Amino acid sequence: MEPSPAKGKPQGRLLVSTTLDAKDELEERLERCVAIVTSLTNGLSEREANDAITANVCKGPQQHEEVCLGLFALLLTEPSQAQRCYRDLTLVNRDGMNVILIKINQILMEKFLKLQDVCRTQLVWLVRELVKSGVIGADGILMTLMKQIAGGDITNKNLWLAENVLDIVVEQREWVLKSGMLIAMSVYTYLRLIVDHGTPALLVLRQKEVDFCIGLLREKFMECFIIGRDLVRLLQIVARIPEMELLWKDLLHNPQALSPQFTGLLQLLTARTSRKFLACRLTPDMETKLLFMTSRVRFGQQKRYQDWFQRQYLSTAESQSLRCDLIRYICGVVHPSNEVLSSDILPRWAIIGWLLTTCTSNVAASNAKLALFYDWLFFSPEKDSIMNIEPAILVMHHSMKPHPAITATLLDFMCRIIPHFFPPLEGQVRQGVFNSLTFIMEKRVLAHLAPLFDNPKLDRELRSMLRERFPEFCSSPSPPTEGRDEVKMEESVSLEMDNHVLLDKEGGCYDNTEAAFSDDEEEINNKGNKKREFRFHPIKEAIIEEPADITPYVDQLDDMMKEKVLQLQKGSDTETHCEVMQEIVDLILEEDFDSEQMSTLASCLAELFKGHFRGDVLPDEITEESLEESVCKPVCLVFRNLCQMQEDNSGFSVLLEMLAELYQKQPKIGYHLLYYLKASKAAMGKMSLYESFAQATALGDLHTCLMMDMKACQEDDIRLLCYLTPSIYTEFPDETLRSAELLNMIVAVIDSTQLQELMCHVMIGNLVMFRKDSVLNILIQSLDWETFEQYSTWQLFLAHSIPLETIIPILQHLKYKEHPEALSCLLLQLRREKPSGEMVKMVLSRPCHPEDQFTTSILRHWAAKHDDVLGEHIKALLIKNNNLPRKRQSLRSSSSKLAQLTLEQILEHMDNLRLNLSNTKNSFFTQTPILQALQHVQASCDEAHKMRFSDLFSLAEEYEEPSSKPPKSRRKAPASSPRSRKGAATPVSNEEESASSSASEEEDSKPKAPKRKRKGSSAVASDSD
Repeated sequence: MEPSPAKGKPQGRLLVSTTLDAKDELEERLERCVAIVTSLTNGLSEREANDAITANVCKGPQQHEEVCLGLFALLLTEPSQAQRCYRDLTLVNRDGMNVILIKINQILMEKFLKLQDVCRTQLVWLVRELVKSGVIGADGILMTLMKQIAGGDITNKNLWLAENVLDIVVEQREWVLKSGMLIAMSVYTYLRLIVDHGTPALLVLRQKEVDFCIGLLREKFMECFIIGRDLVRLLQIVARIPEMELLWKDLLHNPQALSPQFTGLLQLLTARTSRKFLACRLTPDMETKLLFMTSRVRFGQQKRYQDWFQRQYLSTAESQSLRCDLIRYICGVVHPSNEVLSSDILPRWAIIGWLLTTCTSNVAASNAKLALFYDWLFFSPEKDSIMNIEPAILVMHHSMKPHPAITATLLDFMCRIIPHFFPPLEGQVRQGVFNSLTFIMEKRVLAHLAPLFDNPKLDRELRSMLRERFPEFCSSPSPPTEGRDEVKMEESVSLEMDNHVLLDKEGGCYDNTEAAFSDDEEEINNKGNKKREFRFHPIKEAIIEEPADITPYVDQLDDMMKEKVLQLQKGSDTETHCEVMQEIVDLILEEDFDSEQMSTLASCLAELFKGHFRGDVLPDEITEESLEESVCKPVCLVFRNLCQMQEDNSGFSVLLEMLAELYQKQPKIGYHLLYYLKASKAAMGKMSLYESFAQATALGDLHTCLMMDMKACQEDDIRLLCYLTPSIYTEFPDETLRSAELLNMIVAVIDSTQLQELMCHVMIGNLVMFRKDSVLNILIQSLDWETFEQYSTWQLFLAHSIPLETIIPILQHLKYKEHPEALSCLLLQLRREKPSGEMVKMVLSRPCHPEDQFTTSILRHWAAKHDDVLGEHIKALLIKNNNLPRKRQSLRSSSSKLAQLTLEQILEHMDNLRLNLSNTKNSFFTQTPILQALQHVQASCDEAHKMRFSDLFSLAEEYEEPSSKPPKSRRKAPASSPRSRKGAATPVSNEEESASSSASEEEDSKPKAPKRKRKGSSAVASDSD
């Protein structure tokens, strides 16, 4: 919360504070550093002061940091000295301004709202200077500064900040264009802010924002493409602005006008928006408060927190647009752990319900509903997360009793958005919503949708529409029992005329009693330990199963089994549970056990043991004792009995049937079985039992079952996923080594430490994740993954001993703008390799582009380290491709989307290499094989190629100089046959003897006129060079 300067009595010169506030540690530190700098320079001339601080900086890292921070603090608090301080700072710093960047970032994230007005102005000025100077890391600082521009806020301070940051990115546009992430973040930020600046007084600012966004979107659309589907959402909101309307029409109907690589709206809508974009539109203070509510506040005690948030950020008419940002952030970024989900912490759906019920603007209400359902429209279970779509279904489910109007308007919106979102994509939107509902049921977010879709509280028309749109999820039509509880829906024919959220000011489930934010941020920050504050342990009181949950099932069991199940329910300690569970297993294995009870018994056990499936399975410290202790749970008794049996034993199939029934009620049983088979000594060497289990389940397929269980494990316990990975890959190679899906599950969630551990397992020999026959296909599939996921995949690949030639064909799939991760990893690996013919061929197959330096950089390296080998390979490729008919070459290059090698490509790359080596002493182009190949090509290529690559071919002409032919006769050389030229170049020993003298003879003996003629001819193709 931003303190008011009018009430504050400043104690320091940096931050606004009251007389009751303790002195800020950061401010005290900076004041000490200012004192040090002042003592060093006091009474000295400018030159002497420079010498004094430079001498002090040289004493050590501590003195360096003190001087830098002192100058930094002076720059913020003394505008008149800012220029001099910045100049001194650039002169004395030894770490590329790193200490200053860290401190700026800390102030922006933690202290920005408390900064004095002068200091805030100076901080923005400093960021501008850092950007002008091109300081490495300034782009990150600028993005953090953008985050401080609040949405839905048109106060003078916020408008001043928005305009000044915009001026920075407009003035330094060339610098901005060097960072793809900064381009995307700037466009996302200002597209969102345009909505808030529609009043007449702000039209000048809005026009600047519109011009800036359109310029970047048209010039750098593929950099903006990484925003994902939310780019379409933001553009849709501002599409009625005339300039934006033209861009919007191109996006819909002429995508190639924006970028040749952009195929259409669907390509953008199926791309998930990264969390960093969704988070960038909340200020650090908003983010802190929301995280506090979703991780510390108990459900039922949230009203004061919500009232505070409402007063601070949602009290004005303009602030209604912020609700979309908050909903997108909650759906896409706030993904609570399983411990929080199973506790009484305020759930996400309750906050979203509160945001919907308190919305006072019809337009904002429609946009808020679109924000809530946005990930549903093109949902793909492979790419998207259940956590993104879960809040919407839970808002509808939990609102049915206290707020039926909310449920009704959301269901109506869900039905009507399918045909109205974008009619040409109606089929895809329908499929996306269907995928969402199916996945919700698969993940047991709701067991059934019929009670929601066919509820008597909804009016007949809405229920009829739901049955028509989603017959798979509705029960048969029930007789009309609606009366006074029925909720009537308004007509709506388009997205803009959608139903508005009905206001309900009564108590309900969104806003009950007690608790309040501390205006002071001490509780949350707690000396900067934010991460620790937001990790929460499970609530100590376990959620005990209510007897009512199993009573309907228990009555269906026979007396003996019923007695045991009730004992299990009453038992309090694990040892008793295990003893009773063993007795239940013994009863199951008896010959007279009625198998029809199996499903009922599984329902009882799933309900009784659901507490065992909460929390982490893997012990914090992995030892033999802790592992054995972790598998001493009642459910593990079934696993142990299974391990002790022979597969031909009749009891083996009975227990498998029992587990299969239990798996239907509790899907986590699958990865718990995998863990038991790995961790328990009793199960050593029995991992194949999992295959029998998989075949016994309703899925009936090892691969499907394994993928579902590993996915469930990934969502619940990442440490356990890493622990199981070596065993899974070792025991089930046919299912895992070809699966890009499994690899993506792993690299999508591991951190750098876990990556390093997996690499060690590979190096030791405990883990094989790639096989020669499938690795190429997996790496190609990985090109669409997130950056860290791709780098992790390449690191794991490089930990194996698979020859690089196995995967070198991937170069044909790589584009320099779209696949920088794969290209950088390949470049570093090729650098260590001796070039083979296939490697050189694939490297030369890359299309030539002025900005793509991949081929030139690796060729230059090979030319320095392996010039003879590279020369022979290039000679072979030049001669081979030169002998191909030109028509066949052009057909070959155009018949496939993959890069194909042509003679023109080789010559272009060779010419680029020649230019790159021109100022070095490298003798690569004096090698006999290269000169022979160039002669061979020159003799038979057409005039256009001779003119275009005349400088390259001139190297081969100069190679003939030591011979007895006069210089002018060289110009007629192309007329002779390639065979005769080749014959003239055969005396290699003579050439080698005269090579040392040819360079000096060149200047004296070469006539001037022919050389000028060559230059003139090459000028025709100078643009391409």
